[in-house]
Amino acid sequence: MGRQKVRSAVLAGAVAALAAAVGPVGTATAAVGPGEPHTVVVDCSGQPQVRPSSYLIACGDGNNGLVSLEWTQWGAASAEGRGSDVVNDCVPYCAAGRFHTYPVTVRLDTVRPRPGQSGQPYFTVLHVHYTADTPARTPRDATYSIVGV
Repeated sequence: MGRQKVRSAVLAGAVAALAAAVGPVGTATAAVGPGEPHTVVVDCSGQPQVRPSSYLIACGDGNNGLVSLEWTQWGAASAEGRGSDVVNDCVPYCAAGRFHTYPVTVRLDTVRPRPGQSGQPYFTVLHVHYTADTPARTPRDATYSIVGV
């Protein structure tokens, strides 16, 4: 098998592994109904979610996502929960890397009105705290900005 075919097969396997681990992006346990001003988190496709069971952090390449999320609190100003972060180690490169799972607690905060969405409130900051080991070159506490469009 040629080197390019091997790389393609490895890449396909990595994408399938994350898809299996993360599941459908933005799968929600509660939807936002009409007239309900719930504070939401916006997923990679720009869809509002309330209490999602999974959340993709790395929208561009799918190499980092939260799974098995269980929310202990979801309010107007913040949300808190726990789950696992599934991260590709990208060794020797991302297409050939392996996915590893890390237990985490998560917090959403910093609410802003969502542009172009009738001022719907959305969380703009995701905080991830690794409760055991962390991925390489990742601090125990990582913070991510969320774009609401």
